[in-house]
Amino acid sequence: MLTKDFIVSRDDWSLHRKGQIDQARHQEKVREAIKKNLPHIISEEAIIMSDGRKTVKVPIRSLEEYRFRYDFNKQKQVGQGDGKTKVGDVLRREGTSPTSGSGKGPGAGDQPGVDYYEAEVDIEEIQKLLFEDLSLPNMEEKKVPELETQSYRFNEVRKKGLQGNIDRKRTLLEALKRNARQGKPGFFPVLPDDMRYKTWEVHNERHSNAVVIALMDTSGSMGNFEKYIARSFFYWMTRFLRTKYQAVQIVFVAHHTEAKEVTEEEFFTKGESGGTRCSSAYQLALNIINEKFPPHDYNIYAFHFSDGDNLSSDNESCVRLVNQLLERTNLFGYGEIVRSHFSSTLMNAFRKVQDKKFSSVTIRDRSEVYDALKTFFKPGEAGQG
Repeated sequence: MLTKDFIVSRDDWSLHRKGQIDQARHQEKVREAIKKNLPHIISEEAIIMSDGRKTVKVPIRSLEEYRFRYDFNKQKQVGQGDGKTKVGDVLRREGTSPTSGSGKGPGAGDQPGVDYYEAEVDIEEIQKLLFEDLSLPNMEEKKVPELETQSYRFNEVRKKGLQGNIDRKRTLLEALKRNARQGKPGFFPVLPDDMRYKTWEVHNERHSNAVVIALMDTSGSMGNFEKYIARSFFYWMTRFLRTKYQAVQIVFVAHHTEAKEVTEEEFFTKGESGGTRCSSAYQLALNIINEKFPPHDYNIYAFHFSDGDNLSSDNESCVRLVNQLLERTNLFGYGEIVRSHFSSTLMNAFRKVQDKKFSSVTIRDRSEVYDALKTFFKPGEAGQG
């Protein structure tokens, strides 16, 4: 009787995709690290001063790629033993130097600190995470809708699509059903015909017209830190508005003792000096609204950032003018940048303002720019920060 020998083998094709799998895992780690450190990342100078570049390098704590590295603690040790060890011998205790034994002693330490991995991050990836929960609050219907928002809805499943849009659950269910029909219970193998992909459609929503007035203190009391924080907030505010809304208008106003409307480039680059009279900015904002943006046609928002070092005699005028702005705006936001734990006389004066459309934040650290954005652009009604 003639017999034949058969050899059944199975190739591990995952080895051919090892690089792709490692890259995808690394990118997921980058996204997780970005989301975890978002308050610190968005205030990085590398992003604010990126001059429109698509990618920037951002230091992210506790993120490291696999790589070969030289062991600086190796000293006299080599890769092989001397053959005299036996089971149970202690070679080295955790946390000790290979040569010192205890690892303790006077003088400078020789152990590494916290590693920072400099990841090249697409700004759009940062925007996506930052902007996903932001929107213009207190939006009202006006006469002529003009402002358009785009959103993406995953509403269909197909057999072909992009690799990043695989619907894993439906793919495994298809494989399970096919294997069951063939009398082979289980999810594997997954064949190309089992693959299912999510597809989306762009959903356009029409909103009423909106204008945002950005007011920034550029007086001599605003040091480098204060100006940097103010520009950081307005940088992300501008990107948010232009990313999420198609036709929003932004007006830029800079002030010291006098206020003037400036271009966007001047707003983010021009320095000033002199004293501070915040009422000049509020009065100019009122004039701009009255002349160009009637409240019955526009949703109006105003945001002012200052160190609060205002002329004490001007504070009452500020409160009066802000109350007038609140009659015309959907929201007025005031951000105060201070190093101390004491509020300015201007912030104390604003405590008299009793209107739900007034919102304020105090920023003492770079990471709190994130909190200011979340406070002012919270869906529904903005709150106190």
